[in-house]
Amino acid sequence: MKKKISVFLIAVGAVLITGCSTDKSTEQPKDGTELQEEMEAQDEIIKTKINEIEESLLVSDQSGFTDTVPDEYREKASKQGKVTQLDYFSKDYLNGEAETEKTAYVYTPAGYDEKDKGTKYDIIYLLHGWGGNAEDHFKKESTKNIIDNMIERGDIPPVIIVTPTLYTENSKKDFAGSLKEAKVFYRDFEENLMPEVETRFNTYAESTSQKGLEDSRDHRIFGGFSLGSVATWQILCNDFDYVSGYLPMSGACLYYGSFTDVQTEKNVDVIEQTVKEKNTDDKDYYIYFTTGTQDFIKSQSLLQAKEMLDRDQVFTSEHFCFYRKKDGLHDREAVEEYLYNGLPCFFR
Repeated sequence: MKKKISVFLIAVGAVLITGCSTDKSTEQPKDGTELQEEMEAQDEIIKTKINEIEESLLVSDQSGFTDTVPDEYREKASKQGKVTQLDYFSKDYLNGEAETEKTAYVYTPAGYDEKDKGTKYDIIYLLHGWGGNAEDHFKKESTKNIIDNMIERGDIPPVIIVTPTLYTENSKKDFAGSLKEAKVFYRDFEENLMPEVETRFNTYAESTSQKGLEDSRDHRIFGGFSLGSVATWQILCNDFDYVSGYLPMSGACLYYGSFTDVQTEKNVDVIEQTVKEKNTDDKDYYIYFTTGTQDFIKSQSLLQAKEMLDRDQVFTSEHFCFYRKKDGLHDREAVEEYLYNGLPCFFR
């Protein structure tokens, strides 16, 4: 095994960052500009280390650069899917588990027939970033067009895509409060969202019992951008039995530490422990990890990717890759490119 790199990075991002587990942060809310300036200042401190990591990635067979989304994919496909609103009952896990109602949006592909129970669909859950909502991923028409075209052109099979939200009506949407929501979202996912969605829609889950959801895990992917990437790592740590594919976009794991205390090596220890305990012949997994070369919170992703790639006996090419968007920022255009490049990898 190669020599590990362990760096403690003091950093926070403005459209959000990383995570898993219980947050002990006491940081005060700041506006996005102030936080971005703090992040850029910290990146200067470890600039040499980051440059070394980026150089090493150029010769890794598990890393590369994403391809640009073709212009024609942003145009409307001849066969278009549909996005519908889904309201469901949940709990406010940060406030005494009070009952609440939440909203998600569900994309169904062209030709989907709810009465055709014999046709089953893989399902993808995609989570928004800091301060966002369930509508974010389909707010831009081009995102839906890209999905429609990928299906029509055979890049991916017809899939169902669910875009939920972290927040309840009582959620605190500052950075500290949002991180806490990201760290408990896995409970909403496993206890409320997943059973509700997969009862209503034609997925591979024969039932929404624990066994039914475990048996269909090979047909379930979870991904998210920024703060949604925080929750994606949390899902891996807590719901590995239910999910086989992971698409964390622009955000590293913070199982230990907080925004101002990123403990990369310890966080990767948790991920490694999870996959070693859970990964069997019956429970495979794949992680497609991404960031942009100009993303202002790229350093956390780079540090984690390097740590995972160095543990090459665990995170092999069959299970893990790390791709970057050239000149990619922390924005929706980057997300579209990550989806275009990442999703086909789960259906090889």
